[in-house]
Amino acid sequence: MADTPDGPWLTIVGIGEDGPNGLSSAAREALEKAALVAGAPRHLALLPALRAESLPWPVPFAAGVPMLLARRGDPTVLLASGDPFWFGAGSSITRHLRPDEWTAHPAPSTFSLAAARLGWALQDVECHGLHAAPLTRLRPGLVPGRRAILLLRDGQAAGELAAWLTEQGFGRSTLHVLEALGGPREHIRQCTAEAPDLADIAHPVAVGLSVAGEGRTLPRSSGIPDDWFDHDGQITKRPARALTLSALAPRPGETLWDIGAGSGSIAIEWLLAHSSTQAIAFEADPDRAARARANALHLGVDRLTVMEGRAPDILTGRTRPEAVFIGGGLSQSLLATLFALPGGPTRLVANAVTLESEALLAKWHADKGGDLLRIELAQAMPLGSRRGWRSAYPLVQWSVTL
Repeated sequence: MADTPDGPWLTIVGIGEDGPNGLSSAAREALEKAALVAGAPRHLALLPALRAESLPWPVPFAAGVPMLLARRGDPTVLLASGDPFWFGAGSSITRHLRPDEWTAHPAPSTFSLAAARLGWALQDVECHGLHAAPLTRLRPGLVPGRRAILLLRDGQAAGELAAWLTEQGFGRSTLHVLEALGGPREHIRQCTAEAPDLADIAHPVAVGLSVAGEGRTLPRSSGIPDDWFDHDGQITKRPARALTLSALAPRPGETLWDIGAGSGSIAIEWLLAHSSTQAIAFEADPDRAARARANALHLGVDRLTVMEGRAPDILTGRTRPEAVFIGGGLSQSLLATLFALPGGPTRLVANAVTLESEALLAKWHADKGGDLLRIELAQAMPLGSRRGWRSAYPLVQWSVTL
């Protein structure tokens, strides 16, 4: 990192439960030269008396950023837990600074310490910071034999984790409760989720989770079974959903608009494709909008944004994302609006089941190109004492790049 002639004014120091004993010589030197040391009260208490002014960091975290920036230019140390750039405070601060204004000295993260205590290969373990995130974020990773290390807000959250795992059918999972790792208060205990022994847990707390049980495992392929979603019949069924996700082709970091979202199944499976994808669901019916939010939370993708309103009006003033799906409300005006909106290349997929909407897609396909696909599906069903095919309504799918 390039320094200004006087060097960076802010030093971000990762600190563990062992306090100054675990700090590098460069971190200790920054503390000695600092005019201001900021950090959570717990972190400040780990250090001996300082010559510098102390600034206890407020709650919520964002409230402290203006206080820090007001001291811009003063030699300042910001204390953070372990590795400040792994589920830590580092990037929340540095996004407000130029690269030459700061430097950092990380310490071992809680994830590293937990893996070292448990003997787990960290590259094979899911790591989650759940201080302010819902436990349902774990749902895609609940697979027997898998492991995860979880940072929790407090001891009560460990009990809530045990209860939730049991409710999901994974009560046989082992919880390694890791308290105050790396310091004199370090304590490690073990229990199962269905028989928790979680009284008097000291903060900070992490849990090493070994998943076990007979609970249902969420598939990772596109087109998960329909019964994973609560719906009122307004849902893109499993085979059509798999074909639709294939046409949308989610890629890391991309955003999807799901227009006429219904149960939210398309947007949710888009989000399940990669942890960095984003999705906005547009739904005119308030009950369906609420259902889409609940489905997303249940399946562990709490980053779904649901907007209540009718397209194309709700799209006014927006910039097209990388992908758009039209599952409901298909119309001439909606297609015209989407083509007119600003934005880079956008993969559009529209599904139609009525003769009118099919004719509309045929017209636009003739004008704009792309691929037009007719999907006809039939399912074996009882027919008297035998079986026969029951056909679903044919589905016409248009995919094109705007």
